[in-house]
Amino acid sequence: MTRRSVFGSVRLGYVVIESARFSEWRRFGRDAIGMHLDEPLSDVMRFRLDEHECRFLLQRGPAEDVVALGWQLDDHDVFDEILTRAIHSGVPVTEGTDEEAALRGVERLVRLPGPNDLAQELFVRPRPGEAKLHMAARGGFVTGDLGMGHVAITSKQPLQMRGYYTNVFDARLTDYIDETIDGVKLKIRFLRVNPRHHSVAIASVRRLPMNPIRTRVQHLNIQVADLDDMTAAYRRVKQLGFTMALGIGQHTNDKELSFYAQTPSGFEWEVGWNAILVDESTWEPRTHQGISIWGHNPEGQSLVDKIKQVKFGAQSLLQREDPVRALAGVGIPDN
Repeated sequence: MTRRSVFGSVRLGYVVIESARFSEWRRFGRDAIGMHLDEPLSDVMRFRLDEHECRFLLQRGPAEDVVALGWQLDDHDVFDEILTRAIHSGVPVTEGTDEEAALRGVERLVRLPGPNDLAQELFVRPRPGEAKLHMAARGGFVTGDLGMGHVAITSKQPLQMRGYYTNVFDARLTDYIDETIDGVKLKIRFLRVNPRHHSVAIASVRRLPMNPIRTRVQHLNIQVADLDDMTAAYRRVKQLGFTMALGIGQHTNDKELSFYAQTPSGFEWEVGWNAILVDESTWEPRTHQGISIWGHNPEGQSLVDKIKQVKFGAQSLLQREDPVRALAGVGIPDN
């Protein structure tokens, strides 16, 4: 069977979050981060960044976590190619209901199981939002052909997770970062599915099968078009009393200026500006030492938070992590 590459025809389209903390999320997403908030329903809340009807879907539930990633595909040929890969691998494919598609602002979706119990949803056509955008981020957000940002995931099986995104979306390795935090050595792999520097980052503890993060994702990222909107969001997060995880700084690899706030559900939310794009004709992966050129200093982590991370890490040693091996293969060896 001839395999057609789908690289460049995929972008992160939306994120689904399960939470019971709607009032806190309303203040966080609309008032602090500056996104457009649709008129919320009793069990559903939707945020927009642009003309798409939905970029973040919150559904009421106990998880306090991201539960699904929605991937926008260029056309139905790409859709069918990825679907064929999943079906030929024997992976169960679930057709989304009309109600699920409507909540996500898409015409049709299918769902694949993903690593770390993070569902992967595929769609082609997003629906445009009808209401006029009302956002504190006056310059808007960087989306379009690049998608809406990235997700960072911690894993005990990083090579299998990289294999999954490579086999499903033809993701390419952009670079690595080696970092030591509180004495724990981490390796982070950055994967791209289009010219955005990365849409998925995979972090792992070196030489130890543990995961110190409770949630399926460590952080979500969105990118503003204007520097003033990033610094204004930073001020609003602090003024409204939300926890700042990392202050403003600049990354070593994608050169993005950003900060990290803690969401009401516990994972982190990065707001960034001016990340570089990848030139496929010249790019070569390399390893960077440390996540930051400057800044990104911890601001909100207490001793209790650190103890919780140690506890989660210890518990994870005994927990199984499903890499969806049928699509991950044996994993991608690091170069």
